[in-house]
Amino acid sequence: MIFITASVISLVFFVTALVGVARAHDHNHPNLDGWFKSLHSRGGAWCCNGDDAEEAEWDTAGGKYRVKIDGQWIDIPDEAIVEGPNRVGGALVWSMHQDGKPAVRCFLPGSLI
Repeated sequence: MIFITASVISLVFFVTALVGVARAHDHNHPNLDGWFKSLHSRGGAWCCNGDDAEEAEWDTAGGKYRVKIDGQWIDIPDEAIVEGPNRVGGALVWSMHQDGKPAVRCFLPGSLI
């Protein structure tokens, strides 16, 4: 019984590692490729092509956007916000790490609904 339980737990961890983080760009919609490549933040940073964008859990606090990265709420700097229509619906974040801490390169708000 203990062997079976350990095997099941190992399998769950293995499958979870394979699944990874949900990516935002659905390659079944190549019509969005140009739009993804055109995205840039207020500060002028190109957000790339969408392959490295992740769907984001987000909200607003104190009149500012914030996003959850690695289990922490991170305030979005104004210069990281992507303006314009969101053609995929959900919020997208292009994150990175600076000095070992999560940071945001670009953030495209989604619908709070």
